Amino acid sequence: MDNNTFIKMYGEYLRDESRQVGNAESIAFPKTEAEIISTVKEMSRKDIQITTQGARTGLAASAVPYKGHIINLSKMNKVTGARYDEEKDSFFLTVQPGVLLSELRKYISNKSFNANNWDEQSVNALKYMEKNQWFYSTDPTETSASMGGIASCNASGAKSYRYGSAREHITGLRVVLADGDVLNIKRGQYIADGDSKFHIATESGREIKGQLPKYKMPDVRKNTSGYYNMPGMDMIDLFIGSDGTLGIISEIEIELSKTQKVNWGVTIFMPDEDKAVDLVRALRQEITVDNINLELNPSAIEFFSHNALCMLRDQQKTNAAFSNIQEIKDIYHTAVYIEIESDSNDEVWTEIEKLGDVINGLGGNEDETWVAYNPANLEKLHYFRHACPECVNMQIDNIKKTDNRITKLGTDMSVPDNKLKDAMKMYNEGIEENNLTAVIFGHIGNNHLHVNIIPQNMSEYKKGKELFLIWAGKIAAMGGAVSAEHGVGKLKVPFLKKMYNEEELNEMRKLKKLFDPAQIFNRGTIFEFEEDVK
Repeated sequence: MDNNTFIKMYGEYLRDESRQVGNAESIAFPKTEAEIISTVKEMSRKDIQITTQGARTGLAASAVPYKGHIINLSKMNKVTGARYDEEKDSFFLTVQPGVLLSELRKYISNKSFNANNWDEQSVNALKYMEKNQWFYSTDPTETSASMGGIASCNASGAKSYRYGSAREHITGLRVVLADGDVLNIKRGQYIADGDSKFHIATESGREIKGQLPKYKMPDVRKNTSGYYNMPGMDMIDLFIGSDGTLGIISEIEIELSKTQKVNWGVTIFMPDEDKAVDLVRALRQEITVDNINLELNPSAIEFFSHNALCMLRDQQKTNAAFSNIQEIKDIYHTAVYIEIESDSNDEVWTEIEKLGDVINGLGGNEDETWVAYNPANLEKLHYFRHACPECVNMQIDNIKKTDNRITKLGTDMSVPDNKLKDAMKMYNEGIEENNLTAVIFGHIGNNHLHVNIIPQNMSEYKKGKELFLIWAGKIAAMGGAVSAEHGVGKLKVPFLKKMYNEEELNEMRKLKKLFDPAQIFNRGTIFEFEEDVK
């Protein structure tokens, strides 16, 4: 198929939410693992590189093809089984990679699984769903993300403060390798030994032996910067967050979490960013305020900068789409949003009263706090939380009308607990010194902030990209991670070089070549393609 015909028919599959556009010569939409295997064998035989895609909601351009063939997994969209562990009182679902997060949530909430082709064990497991309410805790902002994409970038989201990232809830994977062989890995099945040596057996009986790299990951709450690497690690974790560079995930087993009886949301407005960070530290029980020790145990701790609130306030005045948000008063400077889950309203209310005293003690006003303790009001606060990235995307789309080369510039970096204020200062000073328009929001409970620069022209766009590279170096020097939840993809390859030296990057390349010798999977993702790495 010539390039023009391909673009006309499948042009949308050359891009993802990073707003980057690539190129490819062919595309397939497999419905089964067997079809993936057949395609992979053909492409491997012809030495044609493969880019794997799900719902293309990623922000790091992992799904953007750089030549070759696309395998889009959107048609593999079924929940295929269930399992209940009576001893641990744990419930598990098996899903294909194309299942969307939004659809999965509907299935779980309504218990509306199509179990016609399930085995007897899976059908029997469903009766335990009736006894308890369950939910999937991985909570990225984009609910149209696919489960394969969530596993590939180790997605997390707002509730990761309490529940962790996708890795903590993935208990099994099936992975198609470059020769068409399949790995079927269960958590706890393959553990690296004390010398960091490992072995994994494929379904055909082939044994893959290797040595884990020597590099150490940063000591941060969230990190998706390159391959997961820990002494004595469970080898399933190597594939989670590997950005589709080691194989194609064809099936995922996830563990669900139990819902609690009450769920509260609280939006707190603080007089400045420094006091907002102090509030976060109090919520994390790192400090006390007026001898008050908070024990809220939030599932989410989110941040909204002053400029972010101003942006939302302006949209409220001119855009009816944002009329559902509560009034953002001129006196509101900086916001912290928390979500609390518990089995007792009384317990939550006791802690909320203590929280009010902490707010006042830090110079805020508890009377200006938004509290939601029923589903309708909580949904309004969720809309407020998601409105920031929507506003940024709207502005970028308008700017692109004048210059389509401009894309959104958003950071995804995290730092250790003791470097949060340093990172905040660095971001604000860089924005001000370069005279750029930017808003900051995100998962401050994990020291993970999204700085969104909104360039008005190509000069500002180039300046913003240069600033991000500078920040990546400084974040790495703080002991931080250049990517906390979106993966490295293709966009952050230069950032990873600030975090790891060439020898350490070559260790990652060697690990890739162990599973993908010809490096046909997602070339240019995590690191540049280099043929001569032994």
